[in-house]
Amino acid sequence: MAPYGSWASPVSAELAASHDGRPEYLDAVGQEIWWTAPRPEEGGRRALVRLRPDGVEESVLPAPWNVRNRVHEYGGRPWAGVEREAMGHPLLERSRELGEGPLLVFTHFDDQRLYAYEPDAGGEPRPLTPVSETGGGRRWCDPLVLPERGEVWCVLEEFTGEGPTDLRRVLAAVPLDGSAADDRGAVRELTDDRHRFVTGPRLSPDGRRAAWIAWDHPSMPWDGTELRVADVSASGSAGGTLTGARTVAGGPEESIAQVEWAPDGSLVAATDRTGWWNLHRVDPETGAAVNLCPREEEFAAGLWKIGLRWFAMLPNGLIATVHGAGDTALGILDPATGELADVPGGWTDWASALAVVGDRVTGVAAGPYSGHEIIELDTCTGRARVTGSAHTDAVDPAYYPQPRHRTFTGPDGREVHAHLYPPRNPDFAAPDGELPPYVVWAHGGPTGHVPLVLDLELAYFTSRGIGVVEVNYGGSTGYGREYRNRLREQWGVVDVEDCAAVARELAAEGTADPARIAIRGGSAGGWTSAASLTSPLAEGVYACATIIYPILDLASWATGETHDFESQYLESLVGPLAEVPERYRERSPQHHADRVRAPFVLLQGLDDVICPPVQCERFLQQIAGRGVPHAYLTFAGEGHGFRRADTMIRAIEAETSLYAQTFGFEPAEPGVPRLELKP
Repeated sequence: MAPYGSWASPVSAELAASHDGRPEYLDAVGQEIWWTAPRPEEGGRRALVRLRPDGVEESVLPAPWNVRNRVHEYGGRPWAGVEREAMGHPLLERSRELGEGPLLVFTHFDDQRLYAYEPDAGGEPRPLTPVSETGGGRRWCDPLVLPERGEVWCVLEEFTGEGPTDLRRVLAAVPLDGSAADDRGAVRELTDDRHRFVTGPRLSPDGRRAAWIAWDHPSMPWDGTELRVADVSASGSAGGTLTGARTVAGGPEESIAQVEWAPDGSLVAATDRTGWWNLHRVDPETGAAVNLCPREEEFAAGLWKIGLRWFAMLPNGLIATVHGAGDTALGILDPATGELADVPGGWTDWASALAVVGDRVTGVAAGPYSGHEIIELDTCTGRARVTGSAHTDAVDPAYYPQPRHRTFTGPDGREVHAHLYPPRNPDFAAPDGELPPYVVWAHGGPTGHVPLVLDLELAYFTSRGIGVVEVNYGGSTGYGREYRNRLREQWGVVDVEDCAAVARELAAEGTADPARIAIRGGSAGGWTSAASLTSPLAEGVYACATIIYPILDLASWATGETHDFESQYLESLVGPLAEVPERYRERSPQHHADRVRAPFVLLQGLDDVICPPVQCERFLQQIAGRGVPHAYLTFAGEGHGFRRADTMIRAIEAETSLYAQTFGFEPAEPGVPRLELKP
């Protein structure tokens, strides 16, 4: 028996850090499946992983290669590949001479250039695009390798000045022969830059048309987008051009998150025109749309990164699709009948990454007791199996929490969805009558969603006797557009109210100790955590807070202190700055430091251009001398989202020490550094 918080656990900070991240950007190259994988122990780089048909899994590019880009700062699909033996363009004579095997095109994070690489032929990757010294340089993502044209078609994000919004985005064609490696003029622009944002092109089965998604400020992609279609000219020395570009669907109040061509030449789009992201067949000429499976479920989510894929077409016309309300499943949809058959298994979250090889569909999935794995579905037999990145229990699963879905009641009786993770450790029990401390986790975004899956960082706390509740507050994806729109002009209100409502209900029902409830979050979750310390809506609820790379000053963030992608996000989240400037001040923690009573720790990456350190620094100037215990930890080489193992370990230990000092327990591990809290 031991007090909550002081339980010894085999889930160490080192273990949690080593399992951070998941496979991303999965795709097929011939008969093989490839993806990018996190490497926290290697400075946080993303490795490119190959799964051969015989089941052998191997990392292809060694350090320091980092398969990642900075398009929109969050990054987009960083690679694509084709089988080299299928090529037939004279520009690729060199590749054909190298024999069989794949040709890969990828972006390298350090210089943001596009590279070509033949992994089975030896040698090093060769650059395809030039370096730029202007502003944030040139960035490329969502590539489509077209060997018959001798080009890669992709999104080009190009800075035109030194400011974070001095840039343009177009669809571009990059020669595969390397002629553009030192010559920007050799890159062909396929579209003009009339739209601020574009996704990569998708070519029709006959190669005669291209489709992509576009949108403009102040809309975010979950607010309103356009489905664009253009004709593709015949191949020639120019490699083909796009003509007659037109919008066939979408608008300011319709979000189209993904588009693909069906084998019959029609388009399939995930659009929320019904209030839910459902799959629609869209006529590429008229824009007429038919809902293929009308349900109050989401078949897509927020397009935070270009190249996310919630559905994929099978050669026989069936559609593999991720779908659900809250939890997600992988299903096979017959568009002719609307019938949807789900994959059996214990997975509760399928990522936006699907690949098709013949009648096999491969995706990335996790469950409450398993991390993200590569899952292959045989659509002929209905059998699903783990084929890559297999989950293995790093510790006895008895130390994992046993989570459950909860629906809480927020202001005005509104539903608030959350996941509850009570403390659990087979070796310990708390003294009779003691209620456990709890931490409210507010996710980032804020137009995001936290799934019910195994997270060893979360298990680190629950196995020590600290409960966690993850709140999908109003504004979260996964529950339809109406739920998502609750946050319009209400950021700093609805999110704060919903998290506080969950905390109060847990206390009232006797689940949590009302005197020992904390809040934590990163990015938009860091905003909600900080706002909860300064807002009257959550007054007296939280004993302390962990605030990670947050937004703290709305007005300055909206006027030059963040990147282009989110530079006008607050126009919908808070309201037009020109019309309601007082609202920006009233809700910002920066201007209400005098209301902070609870201890807190601020964790910040020094290379963060999305939520820059200056926001924390100004806030701390206001806190100084007010007698509030706090700490500020910064991490060189880290941006928005910690990736390095040593950073994550230090952050977890600092958070633990904050809770120990605030909640009144001694950590079981004597090696956990005591966080110095300065008044």
